[in-house]
Amino acid sequence: MIPISDDNPSRMTPLVTWILIGASVLVFFWQIGTGEEAYEASVYTYGFVPVSLFGGAPSPGPYWPWITILTSMFLHGGFAHLGGNMLYLWIFGNNIEDAMGHARFLAFYLLSGAGAALSEGLIYPGSEIPMIGASGAISGVLAAYLLIFPRARITVIVPLGVLPYTMKISALFVIGFWFLIQLLQAGMSDPNDPGVAWWAHVGGFAAGLALTPLFSRYPLFGRLRRGPWG
Repeated sequence: MIPISDDNPSRMTPLVTWILIGASVLVFFWQIGTGEEAYEASVYTYGFVPVSLFGGAPSPGPYWPWITILTSMFLHGGFAHLGGNMLYLWIFGNNIEDAMGHARFLAFYLLSGAGAALSEGLIYPGSEIPMIGASGAISGVLAAYLLIFPRARITVIVPLGVLPYTMKISALFVIGFWFLIQLLQAGMSDPNDPGVAWWAHVGGFAAGLALTPLFSRYPLFGRLRRGPWG
């Protein structure tokens, strides 16, 4: 189930959302433009390595480990990684920016990303695998969307055999189902697997749930009247 749009227009121009997408895209093209060896080096230099912060190991890069919590949010591991994250940010970010305002949304996004990185680090403090990507911060955005716009209609693609099928479902169901998958995957994750940082997704979502009441200018659960399918 892949979301492709929503029916929830925003009232303000989502400048911060556009800037975050633009920055992530520019950083990615800088990464791949430096060559394979330099690309790998950039991941260890600017990615968040939990053992450098929680395990007392020296940082593989020249920067203080706390700084890499921020820089890691703008690195990605490939076109699919970047494209998937930016699609979610494009669909859901504008409404959360609308609900919070530009400055509050930026702070919320970065704090959610920090919560995601710290969650992964606290669960696997000895991990030497760099964590990169915007997905932790975007998980916080999804949590905010769930709390503020649970009845917004999301258009999703559902693969049925070889033919994709589109349908509209409430955000409550789409994001709830997404979070359930993250939680199940996190429970089965291997700390030595260099794949997806599932606990970062869970931690970013939890951070978003906690921070949204503090940052939102809109009431929570504003549309909580109809059933989960909208």
